[in-house]
Amino acid sequence: MELLSQIMIMAVGAIFINNFVLAKFLGICPYLGVSKKLDSALGMGMAVIFVMTMASAITWLIQSYLLVPFNIEYLQTIAFILTIASLVQFVEMVIQKNAPALYKSLGVFLPLITTNCAVLGVAILNLTADNGLPYNFGFSILNGFFSGVGFTVVLVLMAGIREKLEYAELPASMKGMPIALIIAGSMALAFLGFAGLKF
Repeated sequence: MELLSQIMIMAVGAIFINNFVLAKFLGICPYLGVSKKLDSALGMGMAVIFVMTMASAITWLIQSYLLVPFNIEYLQTIAFILTIASLVQFVEMVIQKNAPALYKSLGVFLPLITTNCAVLGVAILNLTADNGLPYNFGFSILNGFFSGVGFTVVLVLMAGIREKLEYAELPASMKGMPIALIIAGSMALAFLGFAGLKF
């Protein structure tokens, strides 16, 4: 029962309280770039969930069984980026083959998952998440998955709001990126309510 409560706390924390986009401000580029249409936002979210989950697993293994035993932890960032780039290349090939319309709608943002700081951030934070101690292998995978779900939730919410705003009468100066930034700030304030306001 204690394990289940720990998993639930991790899920709520990663999705709502410590959301990578709205609380840690990581992964803003795809958040603003892909959130114009709901279907592309959902596709990008699924790709990020897969990459974050797999990257969390593989980078934990690399850190534990390669970097630490050989005392080469200083290569962590390079090793993690190479791992993430390989995973993204795999995802890109699968989407291009099975869903060419989604591949076209995601455009340049799909390869940008490689440099998405949220993916690298979850891999590094898994190693220092529990009061400076690394998560174990299972918790690293779960944290990667829940962080990806949190990324997808805010991406889909943003896309839904922006699709509705296409039909709203806005001043010309507010259309496009200005209103997107206002929405992003409002969503960050709304999600801050999950953590409680602290001054």
